[in-house]
Amino acid sequence: MTNDIDVPRSAESAGSGESAKSAEAAAGAGAGPAGAEKGMREGAQVAAALIVVACLAVGFWVMAKYQPDSDDKTPVSCSRSDDDEPLSKPVSGVQLCEALNRPDLPALLATPNDHALGAYSNERRVSKDPDVMTTDPEATVQLEGYSIKLTESEDISVSDMVDSEFLSISGERTKVRGHPAFLYSGRTLGIVFKDGKGSSGPGGVSRNLMVAKDPKDGGGTYEISIWRQDDLPPNGDVLVWLADQVLPTVPGWPAA
Repeated sequence: MTNDIDVPRSAESAGSGESAKSAEAAAGAGAGPAGAEKGMREGAQVAAALIVVACLAVGFWVMAKYQPDSDDKTPVSCSRSDDDEPLSKPVSGVQLCEALNRPDLPALLATPNDHALGAYSNERRVSKDPDVMTTDPEATVQLEGYSIKLTESEDISVSDMVDSEFLSISGERTKVRGHPAFLYSGRTLGIVFKDGKGSSGPGGVSRNLMVAKDPKDGGGTYEISIWRQDDLPPNGDVLVWLADQVLPTVPGWPAA
């Protein structure tokens, strides 16, 4: 950075005109070595400054060259949390990720200029060990402004969710392609880092839509959840529209 400060000064000395050169010449022959040494120092400063400027120019060129194209809507590749984990049946996390990770996903969320940052999936995990949590197959796609998760469950119905006195979740009944559905709100988990330490607490608002696999609500459910990176509440109508477009592309989806 000191080179950047020195550039105007050395350039001004180098280009001050013949009068400056004449004054230096009149200083006498005894000042020759000192003058030569000074000129060498100034020349080195100018050369170093030019190198810095050239490096900055190359850096800006590389940034511009590899910056994501705003018109590129190609989805990112789906990755698995564990490549050795057997694929779930009847629907795997990989298949859920393929259904959710589509080129028009930002447009379906009414944010057409958004871009996908990552996509990954997990498979069903069942263990007899009480310390190991049982998980369902799921897929998550993260955009710049939204995160979207799609989960498959075999042991719960929409009616179980709505009529449960234990859960006591408020929401509204609706339908997706003739399948019973339940729209409700939830909270994400927020993680805050301060002074080198992390703490967790309530995050933003999520909107969740549970949709019956079977039109008669008897064969498990899919659930799509969305939440915004700015923690503002997502639009429930957008979520219903998203489910209407995505779920029929999941393998085994029965038409009503």
